[in-house]
Amino acid sequence: MNRVEFLKRSKAYAKKNKLSYSFDPRHGKGSHGRVTVGEKFTSVKKGEFGPGLYRKMLRDLGIDKEEF
Repeated sequence: MNRVEFLKRSKAYAKKNKLSYSFDPRHGKGSHGRVTVGEKFTSVKKGEFGPGLYRKMLRDLGIDKEEF
């Protein structure tokens, strides 16, 4: 998965579940940004990321992998 796909899917998830959503590309070091879904947030790096980081970001946001 990459950053663009993750942002699209997290935005759709937030809309579907009537949660607030925001992405701030300046809130992070280097090529990282911050995604906020509801009250929870995670950092997202540019480019591709592996399955371990993907699971960690979903856990940070409190999203079940099957639901995402």
